[in-house]
Amino acid sequence: MANIKSAIKRNRQNEKRRLRNRVYVGRARTFVKKARAQIESGNLEEARKATITAISALDKAAEKGILHKNNAARRKSRLMKRLNQLERQAAG
Repeated sequence: MANIKSAIKRNRQNEKRRLRNRVYVGRARTFVKKARAQIESGNLEEARKATITAISALDKAAEKGILHKNNAARRKSRLMKRLNQLERQAAG
């Protein structure tokens, strides 16, 4: 445990930030998981909606600096890649 006042305050701030960050990261992770599940199920309309929601959650996390912008971009890219494969299968 820290003894110095500034270190004690810093610990309090870090804990607050950690809890706030977990909300955004967890939300993004949940929506990505749901989008993947919809894509796997083959339901195109639901997959599109879920993917849009996941992308929005990833953008929000990146905007707040919780996820690095390239990390969010990579995750969105992988998600869109899967969605596009599903759309090609549905069309072809």
